[in-house]
Amino acid sequence: MTTDTQNSRLIRWGILGCGKIARKFAGDLPLVENAELHAVASRDGALAQRFGEEFGATKKFDSYEALVTCSEVDVIYIATPHGLHYEHVMLCLEHGKAVLCEKAFALTRWQAEAMVAKATEKKVFLMEAFWTKFLPQFQKVRELIDSGAIGEIKLIQADFGFNPDGPVAQRLYDPALGGGSLLDVGIYPVFLAQTILGRPEAVSAMMTPHEGTDVDEQCCMMLKFGSGALASLSSSFIVHTPVEASINGTKGRILLRNRFHNAIATLTVIYGKDDAHTIELERESGYGYQYEARHVSHCLRQGLTESPVMTHADTLLLLETLDRLRAACGIHYAPDRQ
Repeated sequence: MTTDTQNSRLIRWGILGCGKIARKFAGDLPLVENAELHAVASRDGALAQRFGEEFGATKKFDSYEALVTCSEVDVIYIATPHGLHYEHVMLCLEHGKAVLCEKAFALTRWQAEAMVAKATEKKVFLMEAFWTKFLPQFQKVRELIDSGAIGEIKLIQADFGFNPDGPVAQRLYDPALGGGSLLDVGIYPVFLAQTILGRPEAVSAMMTPHEGTDVDEQCCMMLKFGSGALASLSSSFIVHTPVEASINGTKGRILLRNRFHNAIATLTVIYGKDDAHTIELERESGYGYQYEARHVSHCLRQGLTESPVMTHADTLLLLETLDRLRAACGIHYAPDRQ
């Protein structure tokens, strides 16, 4: 295959699970060059039919097994609750299907290790769908930090909290589905701090349990790093918070406002005490899921089995830190006992 042909090869996507986040991903997929939504699957056949018709999928399946055995599908995006990711990723990998799996990648590090080992054994591409890492603002943050523009990072503050409107989705509070604010939204502040500062040498956390299920309704976390830097992070299902991040260095700070994990239009850099500069960011139409889908399509065309941007090691380290935080504040899931 020539390079030109390889770079233009059509990547045919399947989507496993037809919920809210799958709708956003499917809506952004037409923005990815030489990619198409070929098939969707839900255990609710009527839902799969409606979803597939709305987003132009050629095939609509009422079982996940039918999707993973579809020979025309090159890669499957897993959009089910994270308590089911282990089962669904393993199903795809057993059938040799490349996988982009939504965060949280798994409930525990040991599950993630088994998933990565299976992908390695099968020589199949596998990546966690941490879309924030591929967004323009994250690329700009990395550029600013690496250039030394704000000096040595000493403190990161980030939050993600919302009070869900009714009817409340079952996955938010169901421990079998990985319910709780930490894995659902707290993962974003943890990801940000760890991606910038590395593995924390110490963690502490406190949480408020949900009455009846004992998953965390809200969680406050402190991370300490070998450099002496600290991160103060929080997540909540009880209150709406700013959903902002402040990356504070010895020469200045970077502010990410208005849902820092989303594709945002601007970021603010403050040099010294109050010399503020606004940076305009690239902003394509859509939600922003096209950036990670574009990257996965590129990886598949290059024959890669692991992303060089969101590596397996990145995912395993994130799950390790989440495991440590859960242990610190008493958040438990069934796989912890295995």
